[in-house]
Amino acid sequence: MRNRVLIVEDEPLIAMMLEDFLDALGYAGGGMADCAADALPLVAAGEIDCAIVDVNLRNGEKSWAIADALAGAGIPFVFATGGGDEAIADPYRDRPRLMKPFTIDDVARALGELGG
Repeated sequence: MRNRVLIVEDEPLIAMMLEDFLDALGYAGGGMADCAADALPLVAAGEIDCAIVDVNLRNGEKSWAIADALAGAGIPFVFATGGGDEAIADPYRDRPRLMKPFTIDDVARALGELGG
């Protein structure tokens, strides 16, 4: 099982819900960030096994820099989004995703697609 999951989510209630879901599913926290400036150092530290990354972050920021860093480090990740396929940049359309609103079963399925 992939233990340490980084959560990149700008909505505090969703981030806390994800933490609760991950704990219930037997995953450990790998940090939390709500923007690229906070997430990129956590990715660079290399102490995570996978990540759940919201596509749209605060102030209109997209998460592509985080996705690039995760992909470059070989760390699997899932996108969380309320949009359809058009919300995902072309290089990442094949990534597993969590469609908002999601349930604990959706999180388990998405992380399972990563091999976790």
